[in-house]
Amino acid sequence: MTEQTPGTPSEGAAEPGPPTEPPTEPSTGAPSEPRTVAARVPRPRSARTAAAVLVATGVLVIAGALLYDVVAVRTGHPALRWRAETADELATRHLDDLWVLIGAGAAALLGGRLLWLAFAPGLRRWLALRPHGETAAAIDRAGVGHLLADRAAGLPGVEHIVIRINRRRVRVTLVGPADPAFVQARLREELARVTLARPLRLDVRADRPGSGTRGAGG
Repeated sequence: MTEQTPGTPSEGAAEPGPPTEPPTEPSTGAPSEPRTVAARVPRPRSARTAAAVLVATGVLVIAGALLYDVVAVRTGHPALRWRAETADELATRHLDDLWVLIGAGAAALLGGRLLWLAFAPGLRRWLALRPHGETAAAIDRAGVGHLLADRAAGLPGVEHIVIRINRRRVRVTLVGPADPAFVQARLREELARVTLARPLRLDVRADRPGSGTRGAGG
């Protein structure tokens, strides 16, 4: 009879081995889509040089003519005819007159347009890139379209492709037997390499003659 001390394994008992890891699911082989996070980067702003030159020139011409006329009146010369007629028209015409309403509407439209030019950033065809240090850069939307078109041209089953890009989305229409989901995964990888500050939504659709248009968006 063999005596067994507590805490010691008996003969023939298997010693505890390292903990076994739970079985993992087999990989499907599908590449994981890159995930990008939007960065807070200001949009490129247009200098509005032409608009600023036109407005400054108009203001200088009108202000110069008014100043010359005021100085001429102060020195005893008669007022210019156009200023006298304008002052008379403004004093005699009523606010509900057709020409007064037309002039007020035109002035409001011009003022709204100038305000939009002053505050809108412009350069809508440029997309901001992620900053590298203190360096800020942008890429033309047409350049992004060319990159995606070159990548799609090398994919099997893609016969023709049409790409439309705005500031928030890329719409891709492809012709051929290629799977839209496969094309979208490859184009998403190419789009992630551009390092845009605000990632674009990609929408790939297949246009096959004689069949309905189907696609994948994301």
